[in-house]
Amino acid sequence: MRVTEKGQVTIPKAIRDHLGIVPGSEVEFIPRGTEVLLEKRASDDASVDPALRLLRNIARHRGSFDLDGLQADDVIRLLRD
Repeated sequence: MRVTEKGQVTIPKAIRDHLGIVPGSEVEFIPRGTEVLLEKRASDDASVDPALRLLRNIARHRGSFDLDGLQADDVIRLLRD
């Protein structure tokens, strides 16, 4: 796979089919050390309570960042990006 100048990649069809990704689907790239996890977002994610969404993001990203010296606001900003 190659990354375009705009930072875009094409997800192979076999992976799109496996995850049920169709045009308009939202996906998330989650850093895991030197690897990246591709996850399809739930279609009802926007309606989920913001606090619950934050907890889900924390669980997803657990162990992905070196948090030493960061303040809570810094961690939240990392999770939102």
